[in-house]
Amino acid sequence: MRILVLGGDGYLGWPTALHLSQRGHEVGVADSLVRRHYDDEMGVSSLVPIRQLQRRVSTWKEVSGHTIQPFIGDLTNYAFVTETLRSFEPEAVVHFAEQRSAPYSMIDRDHAVYTQVNNVVGTLNMLYAIAELDPSIHLVKLGTMGEYGSPNIEIEEGFIEITHKGRTDLLPFPKQPNSFYHLSKVHDSHNIMFACRTWGLRSTDLNQGIVYGQQTPETVLHPDLATRVDYDAVFGTVLNRFAVQAAVGYPLTVYGKGGQTRAMLEIRDTLACVELACLNPAEAGEFRVFNQFTESFSVRQLAEWVQRVAPMDVKIESIPDPRVEKEEHYYQAVTTRLPELGLKPHLLGDDFVRSLVELAVRHKDRVNVEAIRPTVNWRVTRSEVSVAGGSVGE
Repeated sequence: MRILVLGGDGYLGWPTALHLSQRGHEVGVADSLVRRHYDDEMGVSSLVPIRQLQRRVSTWKEVSGHTIQPFIGDLTNYAFVTETLRSFEPEAVVHFAEQRSAPYSMIDRDHAVYTQVNNVVGTLNMLYAIAELDPSIHLVKLGTMGEYGSPNIEIEEGFIEITHKGRTDLLPFPKQPNSFYHLSKVHDSHNIMFACRTWGLRSTDLNQGIVYGQQTPETVLHPDLATRVDYDAVFGTVLNRFAVQAAVGYPLTVYGKGGQTRAMLEIRDTLACVELACLNPAEAGEFRVFNQFTESFSVRQLAEWVQRVAPMDVKIESIPDPRVEKEEHYYQAVTTRLPELGLKPHLLGDDFVRSLVELAVRHKDRVNVEAIRPTVNWRVTRSEVSVAGGSVGE
């Protein structure tokens, strides 16, 4: 297939592009490179050194013999979106190209507005461009399990059958997002569903859990192909962050009781899920939702796992939760569609947790310890974050 990966310079977009290319697909990547500017703003950098996109692309061609075509531009620029689609003529568009951090969206009003404009407008532009140029393009959109929140009922896969006053309908599952970032994803889902119903577009909304890990069969072929690892309290995902904290002797920061339970999956499973969605497209006019995760863990479970298997003494510290959320809650979610399509998950084990810590130890001289502790507080409307080398928060 011809597949265009939006956000193809990012943590997941880049290894997805490599995986699809290695599997024989013709791949293009589009990116504004803004994720690298967030590092400059926050005063941090990836734990693992990463190369510029053009160097990544040229190294991939040398290593694999496959070509990835880069497009540099912003999805909020409609001319760039239409020009890219006309040039590459994709059969599927994989959409990672959004500001992905809940803490970043909660720093202050400016960051909340930026997140929503960047994410919602970029997706709207893509929907209009597909409708205008080629409605047969399948949009594979990366959503988040965070759209659902943590309801006290089982989380169904996108939709729920409701009986009310004697009448029954299949409706979108109620959303209880926990940040302006997660709200932007909810807006995306509603806009995409409307576009499919109204214009006959086809889309798969992948409500993805928290991703952990850094290495894939393609990224390990050459140092230039490595993808980023974030450990700071703004962009670092929980297990990756704990591994880095252990490596530098910093207590594992558990928010409150640590009973917050999250759906999770390993990075290689993200790549497999995306390809399965592309190879099995939605029908014209269909908006479908796949819950994309393999296991669920509480924050405290993950901290205790790192503490148990790490080859060094690791302490766990409970700190006040900067978020407005239940610190312990019921969490049970359904995932059926991807396993039915053939997903064979990589489940978390001691060896993998230990390998994350070992990766962090190899690069621990790159860690800015001041970036670990959270300083962004959901309960205030002004920024409490110091940037350009200071502390950052979640």
